[in-house]
Amino acid sequence: MRVSESETRETLAALFNAHRRRDFDGFVALLHDDIDWIIHGPIEVFPFAGLRRGRPAVLQALALMGLSYSLRSYEPDITIVEDDRAAVMADVSLTQLATGRLLRFRAANLIRVAGGKVIEFREFADSFDQAEQALGRLIEL
Repeated sequence: MRVSESETRETLAALFNAHRRRDFDGFVALLHDDIDWIIHGPIEVFPFAGLRRGRPAVLQALALMGLSYSLRSYEPDITIVEDDRAAVMADVSLTQLATGRLLRFRAANLIRVAGGKVIEFREFADSFDQAEQALGRLIEL
């Protein structure tokens, strides 16, 4: 069944609003049971990165993220929607709990919606820059 652009926009709006309100249950309710989720980045630095399949695996990744980082903000400034797919560019700020260090970066998210829920999520960012911020030093090559 084809998903309309308005359904995709409504799902994204609900997801971002739940996130802004820190409504974890509302956020999780918008994740499809069979979600395919990837945050691209070095797993050695960000153990919550990588491929997760299914809502329980995504919840585990979010729990791992919460052990090391507090999400200060996720501000989408560009959203492009076509049928069931969306591309979102956002400014992201995280606080590293162990050090209090603030990480700021731009992230691109590719999202697919099915049945009013997010069934596919991909996050891309400059992971080299993210790792340097997280480690608090330049990485020598």
